[in-house]
Amino acid sequence: MTQALICDTELLRRYDRPGPRYTSYPTAPQFGSHFKEEMLREYIRRSNEALIPPRLSLYIHVPYCSSPCFYCGCNRVITRDRSAGRHYVERLIREISMFGPLFDRDREVIQVHFGGGTPNFLTAQELRDVMGCLRQQFQLSSALARDFSIEIDPRFLVPADIAAYADMGLNRASLGVQDFDPTVQAAVNRVQSVELTRAAIDACRQYGFRSVNVDLIYGLPYQTQESFGRTLDTVLEIRPDRLAVYGYAHMPHLFKAQRRIDAAKLPNAEQRIALLSLAIEKLTAAGYVYIGMDHFALPEDDLTQAYTAGTLHRNFMGYTTHANCDLLGLGVSAISHIGDSFSQNPRDLPSWERALDSGHPPVWRGLHLNLDDQVRAEVIQQLMCQGWIDIPGVERRYDIDFHRYFADALAQVQPLVADGLVALERQRISATSRGRLLLRIIAMCFDRYLNQPSPQAQYSRAI
Repeated sequence: MTQALICDTELLRRYDRPGPRYTSYPTAPQFGSHFKEEMLREYIRRSNEALIPPRLSLYIHVPYCSSPCFYCGCNRVITRDRSAGRHYVERLIREISMFGPLFDRDREVIQVHFGGGTPNFLTAQELRDVMGCLRQQFQLSSALARDFSIEIDPRFLVPADIAAYADMGLNRASLGVQDFDPTVQAAVNRVQSVELTRAAIDACRQYGFRSVNVDLIYGLPYQTQESFGRTLDTVLEIRPDRLAVYGYAHMPHLFKAQRRIDAAKLPNAEQRIALLSLAIEKLTAAGYVYIGMDHFALPEDDLTQAYTAGTLHRNFMGYTTHANCDLLGLGVSAISHIGDSFSQNPRDLPSWERALDSGHPPVWRGLHLNLDDQVRAEVIQQLMCQGWIDIPGVERRYDIDFHRYFADALAQVQPLVADGLVALERQRISATSRGRLLLRIIAMCFDRYLNQPSPQAQYSRAI
């Protein structure tokens, strides 16, 4: 499980093509408007009636940001009107109050995550109101292993905020940094000092947060190995518990803010790979464990423990330590995964508001997973979380002959085997040391939908 990484520049360049990030399978472009409110209610009912109903995970999306970061591809609304937060919370509480009674009260909520946008756009009191409503409607866990987290922008943090977050039960934080180089920060409209970032992390530690994650991005304008190396060295001095090192996906046709970035100043493909290689070299030398995709964690962190134990899970929040949960998404654009279904709220704020104002859960689109979807989702989940597929386990669970069922997929895997990215055995399919950075490419071989025309499907590149 702690297999070393080999950063083969030639192979990374050759396989650096667009593909899903597999926070779900099937991926969101396959969701359809045929999925209605009554279907989601039925899936919740079935989940309640399971022999052992799964625990719950709650994702709350806060779309607001006070200023645009030009690299961002998230669903967000830019405003400096702080009253927008209060109006949003009022409707969010209405949505929570609609869904709470649908779930059996004895189903424990082991995970809560505030994402965005900028969740700390909301005041501490507004967040406290949301947490209070969640406690009224759900059984929030008090276990030490609970994962109650919030994404934080240190630039808009009030000093007393972290203490308030801890008081309301939050115990993990994720901070956006991206890069500390002043030229890079100016180019992407994200000016944030080391001192501000360090103060936020120190406060999280002071108030007992179990872990702190820092986000970095490689491939931004004006980044060089020297400048990014300095950022990495500074972050390593702070030593967060987890690090996410994402590749910048320049898709200005989809994200208007990215049009403010001068494409001529972006690192080319070879330079991007060099930046990624530098990050891997520095982080692993400093003792961080490569978890998968873009994520690293210290050996003692819960994420590493779950990875080592084979219990890591991947969903719309990324990698998580809590598998076998039903996920309920709340807020504009949020996605739920209840039983064998996916459903998504409207991506635009007015549609989400209208649904709630009319007294209906804001279900915009979704998908029922057929048996083939479930089999492939299991295979892709294993690849993304543990780097290998347990062939006998999949055969027993779904009563299939793996090699016959996946004959087409295995044919697609063969070139990756020839290139040393995949080890193909009778009992197991594994990413090699060279293939671990290309898990998305391996998983794509098992994705039935990629062979179908889908004009909505526009994905970032693998590297």
